[in-house]
Amino acid sequence: QVQLVESGGGLVQPGGSLRLSCAASGSFFSIYTMGWYRQAPGKQRELVATITGGGATNYADSVQGRFTISRDNAKKMVYLQMNSLKPEDTAVYYCWAPVAWGQGTQVTVSS
Repeated sequence: QVQLVESGGGLVQPGGSLRLSCAASGSFFSIYTMGWYRQAPGKQRELVATITGGGATNYADSVQGRFTISRDNAKKMVYLQMNSLKPEDTAVYYCWAPVAWGQGTQVTVSS
């Protein structure tokens, strides 16, 4: 059984940066594709980025060039470095694995 716990959300001004972390427990972490989703108020949950066990990445067009997903298989961690944040990035961010979701962490971009 895989469990995911996010951390690192908060309030940041436009143009600022945040780094989200996701700690995973359970077996076979290194073979899973992992990802980050987000859900803004009144909107559907959307994919932000994914990373395969081998490190291949994929990004939503809206975050390409600003966000970077990475992982540390030895530590069972997934990260999302978010730069040049915009108010429209405000959302609850969820860590995702094919067999589990995290509880979410709030990111608010506002002056």
